[in-house]
Amino acid sequence: MDNIVECRNLTHYYGKKMVYENLSFNIRRGSILGLLGKNGAGKTTTINILNGFLTPRSGECIILGENSRNLSPAVKAKIGFLIEGHIQYSFMNIHQIEKFYSAFYPNWKRDAYFELMAKLKVTPKQKISTMSCGQRSQVALGLILAQDPELLVLDDFTLGLDPGYRRLFIDYLREYAKAENKTIFTTSHIIQDMERLIDDVMIMDYNRVLAYMPLQNFLGGFRQFNFETESSQTPIVKNGLVINFERVKNSVELYTYGKEEEIKSYLGGLGISYKNFRPVNMTLEDAFIGLTGKY
Repeated sequence: MDNIVECRNLTHYYGKKMVYENLSFNIRRGSILGLLGKNGAGKTTTINILNGFLTPRSGECIILGENSRNLSPAVKAKIGFLIEGHIQYSFMNIHQIEKFYSAFYPNWKRDAYFELMAKLKVTPKQKISTMSCGQRSQVALGLILAQDPELLVLDDFTLGLDPGYRRLFIDYLREYAKAENKTIFTTSHIIQDMERLIDDVMIMDYNRVLAYMPLQNFLGGFRQFNFETESSQTPIVKNGLVINFERVKNSVELYTYGKEEEIKSYLGGLGISYKNFRPVNMTLEDAFIGLTGKY
């Protein structure tokens, strides 16, 4: 499968503060890549570089065959971008704003817009100014879908939606993307949304990438084991086997890509006695916190 996006050795600083160094990733045509990270880890920076709004210190992003630093109008027309804190013409209603935007796009697909509006159950003449923040974000996204872009870049696109509408919209977006062979690069602070949507996951921490792989490989390979120990000190260290761990009194949570027998052997080698050793099933949010830490 060919790549819609190829980012190679991206390095960026804000002043003397390094955001990341030599970041490389691809987005396959027709796939959905989710970028996860704590605040300040570089998610918005990556999106801005991708769109050509920000020039990296070094490295490059190739979008649909062109360098993101100099995207042609033809390639820009193939990218749909929804930014956190989107801005709309709030004095218009949902029909007026669709008519306004349609004049700029020769391949406009109004049905994609109105199908989503029908799911939101907004009235035909309802003004944008009377809508909730979540509804406005879906109007913006409906307008992007109607543009019929090849690549959708979505930054916190479910912000402000209640759980029911988030679930409805996530399912709708995934079905739409797969049916139309669209490629999506997205971020969200609501990680359970990403678990239902994405094919591949990239998890960033400050200055580095912690994981970049198909979502099911990550959820199947990254493991949590809990146990109790009476040892006054736990000489566990983060290494190639132990990715992260946390101890509260006598209870230990340990995160690893290793198997159960490897962890038990490791603990035995350290002379750590334990009881109630057990694997724990994790959601993507659990795994994200286990990989990056709670703080």
